[in-house]
Amino acid sequence: MTIKELFAPSDMTVGKPWEKIVAFTIPMLIGNIAQQLYNTVDSIVIGKYVGDNALAAVGSASPILNLLLVLFVGISVGAGVMVSQYFGAKQRKELSMTIGNCVTLTAISSIIIMILGAVLSRPLLEMLKTPDSIIDWCTSYLVILMVGCAGSAYYNILCGILRGLGDSISALIYLLVATVINIVLDIVFVSQFHMGVAGVAYATVIAQAISAVLCMWRLMRMTDIFDFRPKYLKMKKQYSMEIIRLGLPSGITQAIFSMAMVIVQSLTNSFGEMVIAANVIIMRVDGFAMMPNFSFGTAMTTYAGQNVGARRMDRVEQGAKQGTLIAVGTSTTITLLIVIFGHHLMGIFTNTTELVTLSANMMKILAVGYIAMAITQSLSGVMRGAGDTMTPMWISMVVTVVIRVPLAYGLAFLTRTPELPNGRYQVLWISMLVSWCMGALLTLIFYKKGNWKKKALTGSSSEK
Repeated sequence: MTIKELFAPSDMTVGKPWEKIVAFTIPMLIGNIAQQLYNTVDSIVIGKYVGDNALAAVGSASPILNLLLVLFVGISVGAGVMVSQYFGAKQRKELSMTIGNCVTLTAISSIIIMILGAVLSRPLLEMLKTPDSIIDWCTSYLVILMVGCAGSAYYNILCGILRGLGDSISALIYLLVATVINIVLDIVFVSQFHMGVAGVAYATVIAQAISAVLCMWRLMRMTDIFDFRPKYLKMKKQYSMEIIRLGLPSGITQAIFSMAMVIVQSLTNSFGEMVIAANVIIMRVDGFAMMPNFSFGTAMTTYAGQNVGARRMDRVEQGAKQGTLIAVGTSTTITLLIVIFGHHLMGIFTNTTELVTLSANMMKILAVGYIAMAITQSLSGVMRGAGDTMTPMWISMVVTVVIRVPLAYGLAFLTRTPELPNGRYQVLWISMLVSWCMGALLTLIFYKKGNWKKKALTGSSSEK
């Protein structure tokens, strides 16, 4: 295989479905793991060089960070669905207009988030009763990331476009470069310049900006597939509204999930700095454990989108079955590794023995949930690729708003004792496990119903 062939977009409407899905997923999985390293390296450097309270500060800021970035999630998902379907249908003009409108929408969204983030970070942290010992660090971390959010926004959205075109290699290469830069800057800013929490935030912003520039450079060279000209950057109602229509449910889903995390973070804060720090470590390991599921989910979105665009519904269903089985097998392996080696994983983040033990024990509660999430992510990816982004949104709302949050607070209330006035901290992770399992069951039911098959976008333009 030549370098040109390696970087060529993948046509997923031909060949064995499982081979196409796996070949597309592997580089994207490596890329997602590398992206997760951003937050993980931040946590390791902060935990080792500054202390457990600083580690808790970074973790407490994460739910608010995710909440403020939901606009970009929506644009990215809408872009990926439209690009994959237009690419599969070989509709060049529509593909060009979609990509141009995404670039402009991202610029507008970045400005909005920069302003909101700078203004709302401190008030949101105070509303969540963030401990006084870490609130200044949390605020500093959040404000820097919000003001520098354009790099992250463009990287994620341009990656969504590249993946919709079947190119998961380019995003991987650029992200690996940015990850190395991030790691080096983390160590230099924190250990050499003693910049603390602000140092890891600056390192992340710089690294993400570099990855965004590289993605843009790659897109501008793909003139054999679409046209990247100034006229396509002009907002067109038909395309921008379609991006928003498709992406909004995913954005709302992420917003709901982030709001739930913010609400649960308030409960987490009530258990003190040790539990907060343990939650940070668990979520960092969770990020890696969940990467295969997210990667298969995104791969299934691209696969389904291209085949729906090409009117190959038989291949969509065949690939959905094969891809989901592979995802479940992968998550089962990860679950076993977490149970066996969890204690060693937690020791990477901190030297505090009590914190390592606490984190490892709680991680075991979540372990089996990754198998359930493999089903949820894969089949939700198929539905989104077909243009049905509403069903996954409703499922997410039910399992998060109706199950996860009430269950966490309800169990905390029921387990209160004189010695534990806020209840048992284990409820934080038990409620998450239950919500994941229910989400898998609901996703499987709605996938089997098949209403998602009627949501294709393409065809009208080419028939005129």
